[in-house]
Amino acid sequence: MSRLFGTDGVRGVANQQLTPELAFRLGEAAGHFLGDKGRGRILVGKDTRRSGDMIEAALVAGICSGGADALLCGIIPTPGIAYLTRALEADGGVVISASHNAPEYNGIKFFSREGFKLPDDLEDEIEEFTHRERTWVRPTGADVGCVRHVDDAVARYIAHACESIDCDLEGLTIAVDCGHGAASVATPAALRELGAKVIVINGDWNGNDINVACGSTNLAPLAELVMSHEVDLGVAHDGDADRVLAVDETGREVDGDVIMAICAEHMAERGELRNNTVVGTVMSNMGFEVAMRDRGINLVKTKVGDRYVLEQMQAMDSALGGEQSGHIVFMDHNTTGDGLVTVLKLAAVMKERDLPLSELRQVMRRYPQILVNVPVVDKALLVTSAAIAEAIAHAEAQLGDTGRVLVRASGTEPLVRVMAEASDEEQARAVVDGLVTIVRSELG
Repeated sequence: MSRLFGTDGVRGVANQQLTPELAFRLGEAAGHFLGDKGRGRILVGKDTRRSGDMIEAALVAGICSGGADALLCGIIPTPGIAYLTRALEADGGVVISASHNAPEYNGIKFFSREGFKLPDDLEDEIEEFTHRERTWVRPTGADVGCVRHVDDAVARYIAHACESIDCDLEGLTIAVDCGHGAASVATPAALRELGAKVIVINGDWNGNDINVACGSTNLAPLAELVMSHEVDLGVAHDGDADRVLAVDETGREVDGDVIMAICAEHMAERGELRNNTVVGTVMSNMGFEVAMRDRGINLVKTKVGDRYVLEQMQAMDSALGGEQSGHIVFMDHNTTGDGLVTVLKLAAVMKERDLPLSELRQVMRRYPQILVNVPVVDKALLVTSAAIAEAIAHAEAQLGDTGRVLVRASGTEPLVRVMAEASDEEQARAVVDGLVTIVRSELG
């Protein structure tokens, strides 16, 4: 049986893999493993998916059945739950979201009382709990949990995010693609509060349009908007707004690596980059590594997944880390990837340096990087395929010291991600094409 938890919680097609029954058991587990021995308090938030109400109802029933109280925050970005779990001194937090995935998917991810995602061993305990037959006595009477609403949850999160920078954003015009997701309730309001002029697209939702041809998974609408208006910065969120990508005033993409390079240089100059270290992942562009090395900044790489970035950041007491995908953690302000805080930090660098993003992005030169997602039947077979291992070794020999190859199974989808990076784009593309053919033959 495959592991229930992926790199970012439990995820699947709502009402198929992620059923109300499973959500109920996960809710019970939240009370057992996150709550106090007495009455626990578990925060619950969600994004804008149609299935969110269904999953929330089952999850909350499980939390209350387990003897904990459920504090409902409604539609709110994932980093809002991470922050509020700490701020409200709750015993844990749960977010109902499938992040950047299509509308039919949903997910459940947990946060500890400290606002961090759970370690693998605790997830394993929760998984075992959900599968075994019930052997405990459910509480009754006054010991059953109840539901409370946190009506000012989003306002509290916005106020906290705005405090992450020490300047206003007056004079900046910022375009925001909310992706029909949770960012709709937070990012435009925060930017306006700080004095920016804001142009919003995809800031409404119907439950079936989250991430569809918009947001951080498709920057074309945002780039078109930026190029047709006088805009200083364009930003696009995924469904739960724990990540963000940007476009500069010319409409060119600025990914997570470039955003981190800009912020790392700025923080280092201000003495805010603790231990002079940034944490990235094995997907970080080689250009990012070169840029940090040239500035005397140490880049440490982890496995893909913001949870692994966070673990390394904690171990090294690092203030900045993240992923090329736009999951960026400013540890002094939140304990998970925070799309809103990232937007504010990037905009603040532009304001304080009085430079356009097209100039700030010159801090690093991106090496051409080709990435193809290959649908597969069983991604677990990747590690046992001798043909794929041989093909990877051949590709690495081809690239030598001028590039690299990464072939890995997705932690959240039935995909194998094939990536090659080289100083020459055509060489990188040829390497990827060859590896994709082998992966499809072996696993497709």
